[in-house]
Amino acid sequence: MKIQIKGTIQFHEFGMGAWAVVAESGEQYELMQPAPSQLLQAGLSVKITGVLREDIMTMAMIGAVLQVESFEVVT
Repeated sequence: MKIQIKGTIQFHEFGMGAWAVVAESGEQYELMQPAPSQLLQAGLSVKITGVLREDIMTMAMIGAVLQVESFEVVT
C-alpha cells in the first residue's frame, strides 16, 4: 500500500540500530534498508512517499516497514 507521511527521522540505538520516521500523527514506521543516505539524519523533518511492506519483518520491530520511494526535506 502506497502512503505519504510527514514526520521526523529518528535513530534507535539497539542491536545494530534502526532508522524510523515518526509521523505527525504519532505513528512510527521503520525505514527499509538501504534507505537513501541523505534521509538518515536524526531530527530531520521530511515528507516521504513510500510503500508499506507487510511482507517483511525486522529484528527491531519498531513499527510497520516503509520502503522509501521518494522524500523531500521540510523546513
